[in-house]
Order: sequence, then structure tokens, then C-alpha cells
Amino acid sequence: MKRLFLALVFAVTTAASLDAAEPAAVRPIRALMVTGGCCHDYHAQKKILSTGLSARANVEWTIVHENAPAGSNEKLHRVSIYEKPQWWQGYDVVLHNECFGAVEDVAFVDGIAAAHKAGVPAVMLHCSSHSYRTAKTDEWRQAVGITSMSHEKNRDLLVKTVNAEHPVMKGFPAEWHNPKDELYKNEKIWPQAVPLAQAYGEDTRQDHVVIWVNTYGTGKVFATTLGHGNATMESPVYLDLVSRGLLWACDKLNDDGTPKAGYGPAAK
Repeated sequence: MKRLFLALVFAVTTAASLDAAEPAAVRPIRALMVTGGCCHDYHAQKKILSTGLSARANVEWTIVHENAPAGSNEKLHRVSIYEKPQWWQGYDVVLHNECFGAVEDVAFVDGIAAAHKAGVPAVMLHCSSHSYRTAKTDEWRQAVGITSMSHEKNRDLLVKTVNAEHPVMKGFPAEWHNPKDELYKNEKIWPQAVPLAQAYGEDTRQDHVVIWVNTYGTGKVFATTLGHGNATMESPVYLDLVSRGLLWACDKLNDDGTPKAGYGPAAK
């Protein structure tokens, strides 16, 4: 009986040790994508981004895609979720891929930026940098990290890495030929923004930052003005970059550019 008792104790202890060794289940990153507006194929891009990023990181999506009513000015549309108090609650990160450049209501725009000032991570893609640019407030521009009011013509871009040691840029080529994209002009680089890559402007005859990270309040922000066309967004180089940017903003990226344990695609 004593031997049987000891055997049972050993079995229970061993099982408990094995259970303790098993990693706890990791909850997927809860991401909100806000998209819509003028000038881009957002119907396709929301699928490209949600599918492509979820193939690279442990992330689940809620997508809010809105356009202005027929006959209305698309650039003036106010996305309905932003009208709600603390609209960001329940999400770990917000991906902005929207184009509403003529919204002027300062309180409304400040309410969008407030999420990231309060610490909610952000991913800012392409026309998000031009959204809300006519509003007489700098809060959204500070959240983005770079002020831009216009872009050069759609053409091939040579994107050059300027900070290869940053985790977001691990695996990104030293030079990337990005066909048919828009170069957004840098009007102001805010103090907390850290440039990661740039491209040369043929019209302005100067380099413009096109990939960067930013800190706004307590929120971490990854941003890129690249991504006008679907072909750019479908590129594995682009999707790899944005997935690392999203994970970095959420503090789920290792220094070598790989997802932290539980946040890679195999974790799902």
C-alpha cells in the first residue's frame, strides 16, 4: 500500500509539473481596423491587410468600413465609431487606413487622437497621414508623428532604410523598389518620431521619411505613408513590415524582429 501511495503521489506531482511547464494560452491581439474614404480601393485593402497580417501575427480583427452617403463629399465623412465616448475600449491596437481629409471639427478629431494619447497603440497607413489635415488642431498630426499636406505624383519609389537596427526594420531590405506609389511630403517631423526609411522626392528634390515609429502620450505608433495601391499592400515586403510594426506598437516584437512567444502565426 505504501508503494502504491508513493506511486500515486509521484504521478500527481509529475502531472502537475508538466502542466506548469505548458505555456499559458495567449489571447490574440484584438485589433480594430478603421477604413474607408476617397481615392483608394478600401474594399480590397481591408481584406489584403486583415488576411495578410493575421497570417503573420496572432491577431483578430474588427473592421469598421464606412463611406459617405451617395452624393456627399467623401472627405467630410465622420466615421460613426469615433462619435462614441472612449470608442477604443476593448481593443489592443487600432489600425487606421482611412482617407477623410476635410473633416474640420476639432473636438471630433481630438477625440480620435485621444485613444492613442491614452496609450492605445496605433498603426497609421498611407492616407491616414492626410486625414483630418484641415482641422485646426495638431493632436492628430502629433499622433501620426509627421505632418503631411500633399504628395507627389504616383510613380515608382526607391525606399531606403535609414535605421536598420530598429526591430521593425529587421528583414526589410536596405533598398526596396516600390512600384507605383505616392510619396507624401514631410511638412514637419514631430520630436518623438523616429525615421526608419525614406524616399527621394523628384518634385521637391529632397528625401522624405516614409516609414517611422512615434510615441504620442503613452501610445506607441507605427506609421508608413506607403500603400496607395493594392499591389504595394499585397507585397510580402509590405505585409511583413506592417506586421512587425503592429507587433512593435503592442510590445509583442522581439529585438530581432520576430514575434514574442505566442504572437506569431503558429500560435493560433
